[in-house]
Amino acid sequence: MPEPQDPKLRSRAQVMVELARQKNLTIRQLYLEVAAGRGHRTVIGTAADIADAMEEWLLADAADGYNIIPSHLPVALDDFVALVIPELQKRGLFRREYEGTTFRANLGLAEPENLYAKTALRAPA
Repeated sequence: MPEPQDPKLRSRAQVMVELARQKNLTIRQLYLEVAAGRGHRTVIGTAADIADAMEEWLLADAADGYNIIPSHLPVALDDFVALVIPELQKRGLFRREYEGTTFRANLGLAEPENLYAKTALRAPA
C-alpha cells in the first residue's frame, strides 16, 4: 500500500493505509471494505441489529454519541429515522423530546452572558 502524499487527504488516507496493513488487504479489498462507510464503522442489519450495536458501544463507554453517515440520501437517512430511532427510544437510549428550546440548551451548554445587554444606549446630553 503506497503512503498517502496529498497533505489535504493525509489523515483519512492514513486511516485507510493502517486498515489495509492490519488486514493485509489489496487495494481492491480495501476499496470494498471502506466503500460504504468511507473508512468508518459500518453496521448493516435490521433496526434492532443496528440499535444493538449502538447500545453495546454506549454501555461499554466506547461512544457518547454518533455521527450517522448514510450510504445514500435521503432514503437511508429516512429509514434510520423511521426504523432505528424508534428502536433506540424504546430502549431509553434516544430522547423523545428536546429538553431545551435552543440548540445550545439541548447540548447542555450554559447560556453565555450577553455583553451588549449591559451597555445601555444613551442619548447624547
